[in-house]
Amino acid sequence: MASMAALFIKTPYPSHTHSITKFPNTHFAPTFRVSVSVPSGRINGGSEFRPGWASPLRGFMRESEFLQTLHFNTLRLQNGSAVNMSVPIVLAIDDSQKHLIAESTKVALFDSNNNPVAILKDIEIYKHPKEERIARTWGTTASGLPYVEEAIANAGNWLIGGDLEVLEPIKYHDGLDRFRLSPTELREEFTRRNADAVFAFQLRNPVHNGHALLMTDTRRRLLDMGYKNPILLLHPLGGYTKADDVPLSWRMKQHEKVLEDGVDPETTVVSIFPSPMHYAGPTEVQWHAKARINAGANFYIVGRDPAGMGHPTEKRDLYDADHGKKVLSMAPGLERLNIPFKVAAYDKTQGKMAFFDASRPQDFVFISGTKMRMLAKNKENPPDGFMCPGGWKVLVEYYDSLVPTTSGKVPVAVPA
Repeated sequence: MASMAALFIKTPYPSHTHSITKFPNTHFAPTFRVSVSVPSGRINGGSEFRPGWASPLRGFMRESEFLQTLHFNTLRLQNGSAVNMSVPIVLAIDDSQKHLIAESTKVALFDSNNNPVAILKDIEIYKHPKEERIARTWGTTASGLPYVEEAIANAGNWLIGGDLEVLEPIKYHDGLDRFRLSPTELREEFTRRNADAVFAFQLRNPVHNGHALLMTDTRRRLLDMGYKNPILLLHPLGGYTKADDVPLSWRMKQHEKVLEDGVDPETTVVSIFPSPMHYAGPTEVQWHAKARINAGANFYIVGRDPAGMGHPTEKRDLYDADHGKKVLSMAPGLERLNIPFKVAAYDKTQGKMAFFDASRPQDFVFISGTKMRMLAKNKENPPDGFMCPGGWKVLVEYYDSLVPTTSGKVPVAVPA
């Protein structure tokens, strides 16, 4: 992943010029800039607006949008209709930055190299109710929530919203920018391939054979339904992930091996979804699904416990494993997205990943991402048929790169 950029704020008026105030260096700053770049390209007076992942949002949320998101998981449009929006898309500032902005109506955002990347217009500054935001997004305020500690707990006490004019598309310069296609670019690619159906699959973990089974089975069923050219959008999450997750660069290399082993590259588009991972379960999975609608998907594959994690202070899952798919089937604003529900697990009687059969649960083993990572870290082989050999080799190589040196220090993982 690219080095984390910092944001700067300054007033746009020469007669009220202040010294440039630097945002604190944060791990989440570029994630915000990328994941919420609603205008995914340049805006010229608003006439060349290109919808992004959070469309119809035009920038960072103002207070009315923030409150609707927290309390209703929807945004009400001017025509009276509602669109799904389950996680806040916000930018925090501190007291000194708020004072610096003063009465200005727009601010410029700069990257760590002091290059202007966007202008936030018609701004509104309002209180950042951190406890309320955390409680309503995660359903708990327990300590140890990864994204909270990374992006919220130490963030500023104010939020700044407004319409965002992106001057240039954000680049990470990490060798993966070619995979960071905007929703508009993805739609264009699907049109170029003459896709009559697009089914999206998101993942934050390495791909195993259960994932591959879900992808190939969905394509088969779409063909049986009469579609002629269904295209898979393999869409790994590319923003912030917690420390024990496998870094994006290594996951992309692992995905490549899986594609070589059985997922048809001719009917697959691999792209990076730039959102940070909140680990907010059923609340967050709505955002994941809604963003894929904006990219042209009309089918969204959901597995067990989407966007879930273990409880940070208790020995149990934070969310019910089935609630994600149940919420998606009822969520307002997602009615046009078809969501096939199937669960894959390791079938001990067949020695391979298969669809879970509730009539013989004793024959199946659910191998979680945590368990998978632990096996690779300890150089233990998974059950035969769990993952293609090339993909597993990449995973083991990643953990080998973390072996302490003779000095006792663990090296930082380098891009694969």
